[in-house]
Amino acid sequence: MIVRDRPNLFQLFFIVRGSIVRRILPQIIAIFLLSALIVWGHDERPNLIVAFNGSPLALLGIALSIFLGFRNNASYDRWWEGRRDWGQLVYVARGFARQTLVLEAAGDTGVEARKNLLRLTMAFAQALVCLLRAGSDENKVLRLLTPSEAEFYRAAQNGPDLILRLMSADLARLKASGAISDIQFQMLDISVGQMGAVQAACERIRNTPLPFGYTLLLHRTAYLFCFLLPFGFVDTLRWWAPFVTALIAYTFFGLDALGDELEDPFGHRPNALAIEALADTIEINLREALGETALPPLPQPQDFVLM
Repeated sequence: MIVRDRPNLFQLFFIVRGSIVRRILPQIIAIFLLSALIVWGHDERPNLIVAFNGSPLALLGIALSIFLGFRNNASYDRWWEGRRDWGQLVYVARGFARQTLVLEAAGDTGVEARKNLLRLTMAFAQALVCLLRAGSDENKVLRLLTPSEAEFYRAAQNGPDLILRLMSADLARLKASGAISDIQFQMLDISVGQMGAVQAACERIRNTPLPFGYTLLLHRTAYLFCFLLPFGFVDTLRWWAPFVTALIAYTFFGLDALGDELEDPFGHRPNALAIEALADTIEINLREALGETALPPLPQPQDFVLM
């Protein structure tokens, strides 16, 4: 996720980090060179490189803009829903840390049970990152688990769900031993269920992309529009056509590329959500709730990017 102050007018035209210029630069250069070739060819061989009225392209550009707007809105909804889900996880984890204070009334057994439950909550947040973002560091999860739990985790197809089952099993044992009442068990179990709801919502976003046919239609139309644009304005713009075409290509290809990044909110691109930083924040908050003082600093953006 890009984290930086709003740039001033001068900085606005020179910022590269966080923009999509690097991704679409080859397409822009290709469109510019194609436009220059068409202008040159039209001057040298007007019978071979013909021009046509650009009015139909204006209608196509309007339709393409509407389609891109719909797709980007849908992509942003996915991005924002993912951020809401992780915000809910932060809220539930902090609330769970407060709720487990009732366990300390059961003496040393309750204190140890609270430590185990919050340790598993930290592990759940880190495991959810590994599930949603391929290539994440699983050592962040394994260092929070006991050797037997780590063995189960490696064998599990769904690591976060396994950790939630371990938490539910701990709560069931506490209830069976009389360390907590039925009401306290229900209160704590509801929080575990809310963590599971966050995981299910994030899995739905990750496993349900936007319809491929819709995305394919937009990609094809954007390329077709930019390739045809020089033919429609070569007579009116002359050697300005490559520059104007490149600017229009930057707008359409940029919106298309930005929609791709927002469609995958848990990916590795700079505009993805900072789920690793949120998981680290949950761990720091829960360690502080356990009374630890040697805490690492909160995650900070590196080169304006927080992941």
